[in-house]
Amino acid sequence: MTAIPRQAVTSVGLNHIVLNVRDMDVSHAFWTEILGFKQVGELKPRPDRPNPPRMRFYSYDHGDGGMSHHDLALVENPNLPPPPKDWSMFGMPVAVNHVAVAMPSREAWLRQLAFMQSRGVKFDRRVEHGMTHSLYVHDPNGYGVEILYELPRDIWAGDIDAALNWSITLPTEGQEALADRTEGLPVFG
Repeated sequence: MTAIPRQAVTSVGLNHIVLNVRDMDVSHAFWTEILGFKQVGELKPRPDRPNPPRMRFYSYDHGDGGMSHHDLALVENPNLPPPPKDWSMFGMPVAVNHVAVAMPSREAWLRQLAFMQSRGVKFDRRVEHGMTHSLYVHDPNGYGVEILYELPRDIWAGDIDAALNWSITLPTEGQEALADRTEGLPVFG
């Protein structure tokens, strides 16, 4: 028999997120063509579920081309309220503030920003946080999506709270939105 612990057992991380979307095809295009996720599955009819909801499963590259069973799932619900006209970090009338997507390196992040800008994706917010450099956009349903790369741990691990509370807002348009500094970054702790 397992002993009952005095406190919750710490998890190893979030496994996946499921988002309700108005139009599966539009959302599929955003998550695959713009953010590079790969569709790994789709809910199919079976004898006990002849008319399943429209649901697709997606994964990102976990290194060496490896995929998970899914990191993201989309469920179509055309009856959702319309998305907000403009996205903002705070005060949005949506249940999910934003989802963060990590890029494997600064160089990959910069390439992704250039790609997204070339595809006409609106950059809602560009920020140097104390622990990440981040771009915020929104998907067709109004969900915020943060695309980030994490700064080296020795920059932020000494005082995570201070790193979380530090930020500089940067331009969201033109070449300035694609600039990223690596010199003179603060070290916390």
